[in-house]
Amino acid sequence: MKIIKGKQKRPTKTVLYGVESIGKTTLASQWPRPLFLDVEDGTANFDMERVQCKDWESLRSAVVELAVDNPGAYQTVVIDSIDWAEQLCGKWQCDRDGKKSLEDYSYGKGVVMLAEHMARFIENLDNLHAAGMHVVLIGHSDVKRFSPPDQTDGYDRYELRLKKQVVSLFKEWCDALLFCNFRTRVVEGADGKKKAVGGKERIIHAERSAAWDAKNRFGLDEQLPMTIEALAPLFAGTGAKAANTELYDQVVQYIADAKNVRTLGKIGTRIDELLSSGQLTDDQWSTLTDLVNDRHAQIEPAKEVADGVA
Repeated sequence: MKIIKGKQKRPTKTVLYGVESIGKTTLASQWPRPLFLDVEDGTANFDMERVQCKDWESLRSAVVELAVDNPGAYQTVVIDSIDWAEQLCGKWQCDRDGKKSLEDYSYGKGVVMLAEHMARFIENLDNLHAAGMHVVLIGHSDVKRFSPPDQTDGYDRYELRLKKQVVSLFKEWCDALLFCNFRTRVVEGADGKKKAVGGKERIIHAERSAAWDAKNRFGLDEQLPMTIEALAPLFAGTGAKAANTELYDQVVQYIADAKNVRTLGKIGTRIDELLSSGQLTDDQWSTLTDLVNDRHAQIEPAKEVADGVA
């Protein structure tokens, strides 16, 4: 036997789910060099690289092709969203079999067949992972009733919006199941009634509780701020760095505020230093360099006119 010691460096398989409009797509866009497979047409307002996948066959084909040929040297493939992908798979299955819905199959076979198709899709995702790419699946959450076998009463909890037979497949498959929600507190008012306050701070739950599904294999804290920097352990040792958006935004502002070419030159040197030290990704460096050049073109003509008048 060949015994391997120590941690193995490999890309991650992540399911990122949560309530609506909390910023799951924005967070996923900060993964290293991402390509989005847009299933629900939800990335139109984002500046990103994407492939529109309007049906199940186009989605599956895109995943298969990327595992064989990665034309843009992408480091991450994001599927947005996995619950819409499940719907496309169900529609494709019903159209193929001449059924109107999964309920038209006898003895619940429709959902069983759907789970089989999704299991084969997971094999395709594993091929992406084996090709050296992070895989991120964005999903929506539902509140479902959970009845543990060792308790007489059940309770409500947040779960991934997938069929019961399908959700277990993805929960087992992923390295990190991260639930995104707004932080709220319940307080008692002057009238004795309880009410929720807060609800603006976005957080990630990385460990399971009675109220939600979550897990991770990276030693993440139970609760994290919803930032890419908080998820740095997911990329440790993989040779890829997530985007440091806070530093990037600061440099963008410095470029916009620059009043002369000399200042821009110093900013350009600093951008190169940040790239060399690994604080910026290649994509961020390229974009910032373009911004410096654009700002230079804005400043230099104004200076030439002023010299001519003088």
